[in-house]
Amino acid sequence: MDSLTEGARGAFESYAEPQDRPPFRTYAAMAAVFNAGFAGALLAAKRSGRLPERVSIPDVILVGTASHKLSRLVAKDKITAFLRAPFTEYQGRGGPAEVEERARGEGVRRALGELLICPYCLGLWTSGAFHAGLLLAPRATRVVVSTLTALTLSDFLQIAYKAAEQRGLGGS
Repeated sequence: MDSLTEGARGAFESYAEPQDRPPFRTYAAMAAVFNAGFAGALLAAKRSGRLPERVSIPDVILVGTASHKLSRLVAKDKITAFLRAPFTEYQGRGGPAEVEERARGEGVRRALGELLICPYCLGLWTSGAFHAGLLLAPRATRVVVSTLTALTLSDFLQIAYKAAEQRGLGGS
């Protein structure tokens, strides 16, 4: 058993230099939390008879768009910096109304910082939460996801309008 433990430890230790090595235990715990929560939602939906035969394409589009928007709001928005600040360090301005940050600290603090600044990573968490919401509270969830989807459309229209203005095509 000790040789197995030593072999596993060696595999993780040889992954990267100590200062660059990710907090694997915390990552594994976070993955376990996500999977347990999602499995719990699926089980609750199945027991209550709410687990659908299939997910509709419109719901996938709404959830996908809303997940994109919420993950960017949490990970990049200037106004949500207060959520990330205990786990991140400001690096500079990002895209429109966005900032760039890096994770700080070690262990749980670093892992949470890395999650909170990564819209791609947060996308799974938000998508899972929205799908659980569709199973357990579909009416309220559809209002939330349609609000975030409309906000996404608004953002793209703002960017298109600004680009048109810069080309001399817009105006009020």
